[in-house]
Amino acid sequence: MFLEIPRLLDRLCYRFPSLLIDSVIEHEPGTRLVAVKNVTGNEEVLQGHFPGTPVIPGVLMIEALVQAASVLLLDEAEHVQPSAMRTVLRGVNNARFRRLVVPGDQIRLEVTIRRRRRRVAVAAAVARVGDHVVAEAELLIGLALDEALIDPTANVAPGAEIGAGTVIGPNVVVGPYVRIGRACNIGASAVIDGWTEIGDETQVFPFASIGLIPQDQKFKGERTSLVIGRRNIFREFVTIHRGTEGGGGVTRIGDDNLFMAYVHVAHDCEVGHRTIFGNAATLSGHVSVEDQANIGAFSGVHQFCRVGRQAFIGGYSVVTLDALPFVRSVGNRARVYDLNVVGLERQGMPEGTVAELKRAFRYLLQSKLNTTQALHQIEQDDTLQCAEVVYLVEFIRTSRRGVNLRRPPKRLEAMVADE
Repeated sequence: MFLEIPRLLDRLCYRFPSLLIDSVIEHEPGTRLVAVKNVTGNEEVLQGHFPGTPVIPGVLMIEALVQAASVLLLDEAEHVQPSAMRTVLRGVNNARFRRLVVPGDQIRLEVTIRRRRRRVAVAAAVARVGDHVVAEAELLIGLALDEALIDPTANVAPGAEIGAGTVIGPNVVVGPYVRIGRACNIGASAVIDGWTEIGDETQVFPFASIGLIPQDQKFKGERTSLVIGRRNIFREFVTIHRGTEGGGGVTRIGDDNLFMAYVHVAHDCEVGHRTIFGNAATLSGHVSVEDQANIGAFSGVHQFCRVGRQAFIGGYSVVTLDALPFVRSVGNRARVYDLNVVGLERQGMPEGTVAELKRAFRYLLQSKLNTTQALHQIEQDDTLQCAEVVYLVEFIRTSRRGVNLRRPPKRLEAMVADE
């Protein structure tokens, strides 16, 4: 199994001068790794430990296990994109040395990640010679951020702020007013410009364009900004534009969002947290997308529209009115099909809440009441008191562009159900 062991172990914080791993024979990324070390009589440490009776010191047994754990963790960090992480040994618990290791032995080093937080991992580590355990311990491995790693071909303007652990790839262009957080990764040939802030652990894939001027003819070069939260993913050729003076001056994106290839977010938009944008989904200017919404591939949202919380917009849809929360809206022009039960359950919504939303939507979509009457009935129904129903009613009442409560013809409804 091929792993670049010397390159990975060069990022051990204390840079131990000896490599104590010869090869990796089993590897489950992020979970488990088995490596081997062949002990020979010409090991440098054996010259003094001990003359005439060479024995591998216990501290080097721990070091070999730490190196195996480091290869496992650092390879996982680089699994998606290049990383500027380093490992450091934070502690050793319950270390036990069972047998001596001498020249001619082959040590089997097995490490398994038991628990993992963002910057710390706990690994169970066992060393064997043949069928015998020779050493075992619980290792506490820290993941530290190195200095920003900037490719020589990248063009990072003076004044730009790059956080620790951030990797700037080949031919990237970063403007002078850009602030990039810690542990970010900026892929090859991406462009980040303007008064743009990018939060920690964000990934920008190759050829994305972040923070350039808006496609608004009223824009005259005024200072406007783009603010992006943490742990967002911008895939290839995504374009995110900063705001305009007439629209408030800020385009704002929350945390943990996924923007698939070719997504476009125009000026003065507001995107919440944990949303998903399918390939080539497009937001016009001044659009608001609330938390956990899902906008399908090649869908477009008209300017000044709102997409409600946990809404699902089907692929190739055109949204010209506010998209209701919690439901599937599909088509050109998008209409409500039904409550997005499967999506809500996947997002952890309780069964009781889903049941209340179903009853609320019966008033809105299946009764013969008009919208005002339906909302009044929902508010008067004592069985519909959960926060989600209250939010739904408020969303409809405060809509400026209006919402589409007409269901599609039965033929189209059946076609969508069959997809």
